[in-house]
Amino acid sequence: MAQMKTPGVYIVEKSAFPNSVVEVATAVPAFVGYTEKADNKGKSLLNKPWRITSMAEFYDYYGYGPKATFMVEEVAAAKPPAEPVEAAFSFGGKEYALTQDAGKYFLFYSMMLFFQNGGGPCYIVSVGNYGEDLAPDKIQKGINLLVKEQEPTMVVMPDAVLLKKDDCISVQQTALAHCGGKMRNRITVLDIWEGFRDRQDPSGDCVEGFRGALGINYLDYASAYYPWVNTTITQDKDLTSENISNKDVLQGLLRAELAIPDTAPAIEKTDSPADKTKKGKIAQQVEAVNNIVSDWAGLEPEDIESNKMLLNKTLIAMSPLFGKILTEIKSRLNLLPPSAAMAGIYTMVDNARGVWKAPANVSLAAVVSPAVNITHDEQEDLNVTTQGKSINAIRTFIGEGTLVWGARTLDGNSLDWRYINVRRTMIMLEESIKLASKAYVFEKNDAGTWTTMKSMIRNFLTGIWKKGGLAGASPDDAFSVHVGLGETMTPEDILEGILRITVLVAISRPAEFIEITFQQQMQKS
Repeated sequence: MAQMKTPGVYIVEKSAFPNSVVEVATAVPAFVGYTEKADNKGKSLLNKPWRITSMAEFYDYYGYGPKATFMVEEVAAAKPPAEPVEAAFSFGGKEYALTQDAGKYFLFYSMMLFFQNGGGPCYIVSVGNYGEDLAPDKIQKGINLLVKEQEPTMVVMPDAVLLKKDDCISVQQTALAHCGGKMRNRITVLDIWEGFRDRQDPSGDCVEGFRGALGINYLDYASAYYPWVNTTITQDKDLTSENISNKDVLQGLLRAELAIPDTAPAIEKTDSPADKTKKGKIAQQVEAVNNIVSDWAGLEPEDIESNKMLLNKTLIAMSPLFGKILTEIKSRLNLLPPSAAMAGIYTMVDNARGVWKAPANVSLAAVVSPAVNITHDEQEDLNVTTQGKSINAIRTFIGEGTLVWGARTLDGNSLDWRYINVRRTMIMLEESIKLASKAYVFEKNDAGTWTTMKSMIRNFLTGIWKKGGLAGASPDDAFSVHVGLGETMTPEDILEGILRITVLVAISRPAEFIEITFQQQMQKS
C-alpha cells in the first residue's frame, strides 16, 4: 500500500483467488543419436539439445537419412566364415547374402516413424555425423546433456541397439539412471537388442538376455517393447543401384541373368530386321548394365540425378533379379526398433485421451507387421515374470492390424508402478504442482499460506478428476490434500522453514485382465 501523506482517495487491489496449477506437457520425447548434419544457419547443434516440432524442421537442422549401401556376396565366400550368413536370394544355383557396410543409423528413420504415429514437439541431441563409428560414450554424453532441459518427458535412443550388446545395455542403464535417479520427471522407452529375432533363435533368447543384463535399478521409469517392426518408411523410390557397394558383382549377376556380353554387338547391313531388333535390345541392356558403374562425368548435378533415376527404372524393367535385390534391401532398411513409434503413440494417446489412458490396444501406423509373431501363450512370459521385468508385446490380429498389446513398466511386480500410465500420470501431477508451488517459496509459513496452497492443489486435482484422470465417484474419493501444524508438520519443521504437504491420489489403472463368467440356468418357459 502506498504511504498516505496527501489527502485524497487511494485504491488498493487485493488478489481474491489463489494461483492456479497449469498441467505440464506430458509427451515431449528427446531423441539421442547420429544425424547427417547438426547445423542452425552456421551454428553447430552437435551435442546440443534442440527443440523441433516437425519432420520439415528436422530436415533443416539435421539433414536427411544415411546412404545405406549393401555388399552382395556369395554365401560360400562370405566373411567371416565362422559366423552363419543368411542368404538373401539365390541365382544360378548359388546363394547370395546382402551385408550392410555403410549407412547403418536408425535415428532418421525413427523420427519419420515417430511423426507418422502422432508425434509432435520433441528434442534432438545429435552426437555425431554419418560416417562416424557408433560409440556408447557419445550416446551416454548426449543423454546426460538433457539434465539442463526440463521439458522432455521421455528419452529415446534408437541407435543404441546398433552397438554391441554390452555397450547397448550400458547406454540403457545410463538412461535409466538419468530418468529415475537424477531427473525423476521422465521415462525412457527401451528397445530389445536384436529384438527382431525369435526367442527360440539358436543365437539365444534376446528377451532373457535383455532382462538378465539390465539390472534392477529405476525399472519403474522405463518401458520396453518386443519385437521390432517391419515398416514402410523406406519406399521403392528411395533405392537404386547406388545402394550396392560392389557394383562389379551386380554387373556380373545381371549379365549372367540377361545373357548379354560386356560390349554391345555391332549391327551389320546384312542383318535381318529381326536380328537388328534383337541386337538393338541387347545393346540397350548392355548400356544399362555398363552405366551401373558410370560416374556421369561432365554432367550437371540435376542431370546426374535424372540419369540415375532413368537407369534405375530401366534395370527394374529388364531384370527381375535386380528388383528382387532392391526388395530385399528395402525389407532390411524397414526393420526398425519400436521405441520411436511408441513415443509417437504416447503423444497421440495423451492428446486424444490424456496421460492417464494406458497407451495400449492402439494400432501402429506405417507398420506392416511385427518382426516376430507372438501368440497368446508366448506373451505370458513377456507380461508376467518372477523377476518383474515386464516386456510389452507388439502383436498382429486378424482384421485389426498391428497393435500395442501391453502397458507395463519394467517394474512389473510393483503394485504402485506396474503400469506406464500410472507412472506418467504421477510425473505430470508432481511436476505441475511443483512448478506452481514455487510461487510460495519464502512466503510466511502460517495458516494463510497453508490454506492458499491447499485450495490451489485441490482445484487442480478436481479438474484432473473431472477429465477422468483420477478414480472415484467424487473428488473426496479421488484425492485428498493435507497440510497443517500437527497434521503434516511439527513445530521444529516450522522453525526450520519446512512446509510439508501430503497429497493422496487414486490414479486410474487399466483393466488388463477381463474375466467374464458364463453359467447355465434352468429353463423358465
